Amino acid sequence: MSVLAPHRLRGVAADTATLTGRALAHWARQPVPFAVGLLFPVLLVLMFGYLFGGAMRVPDGGDYRDFLLPGMYAMTMAFGVETTYTAVATDTARGVTDRFRSLPMASSAVVTGRAVADLLHATAALAVLLACGVALGWRWHHGPLAALAAVGLLLLLRFALIWVGVHLALLLRSPESVAALQIVVWPVGFTSNAFVAPETMPAWLAAVAEWNPLSATVAACRQLFGNPGWGGDSLAAQHAVALAVAWPLLLTAVFLPLSVRRYRRLSR
Repeated sequence: MSVLAPHRLRGVAADTATLTGRALAHWARQPVPFAVGLLFPVLLVLMFGYLFGGAMRVPDGGDYRDFLLPGMYAMTMAFGVETTYTAVATDTARGVTDRFRSLPMASSAVVTGRAVADLLHATAALAVLLACGVALGWRWHHGPLAALAAVGLLLLLRFALIWVGVHLALLLRSPESVAALQIVVWPVGFTSNAFVAPETMPAWLAAVAEWNPLSATVAACRQLFGNPGWGGDSLAAQHAVALAVAWPLLLTAVFLPLSVRRYRRLSR
């Protein structure tokens, strides 16, 4: 086993790299959808920051755009679930996945290749939005290491949500059902602390927003970036960074093995 294990790992890595390259090649041949995916979060920042921002008040004071940007960074990570879902479901519906299953390749590489490609897409989208934030006057205030830690938490959240999207795509197998997933993504995103403080919500909704995994990442990023937040003395508010690590790890631990298992059982 000690001799075979490294060889098997190299094979999985090579297959994953090949399928990651396939996804990147698709984006290169279809640059318009790729560009729209990068610019859509910028449009939301401009809309919420300038169209609605004048009516918003940050509980602890400060500029609303400084409050908003960390929330938009996390929302950008959540938006990619539909992209993941559509790509995987389309391959499944068209029989591409069945052809992959007939090839002498690692079964896990099909889903991990998609996950790596989408993580690269998320990194590009986050870089564009960070540049937009800097252009609008947003800054981080706790040094480069804390800022990098915040970026790491954002990408960790995206990595976890990718596996949620992969599992749902393999489960439902229909690209048309992506509309149903979008209906779920938007309420989850807005039922968080990304745009407003939970203390401004009804008590039951505030509790939901505080324990939303997205809220943990947003609150942790605000702390690490040194941007204004909503504070609070609840467990979720006091341990935002720990929860921003725990929630994605939990989601990944649940949905990654479920995705691989579902892929292996597609023909059953």
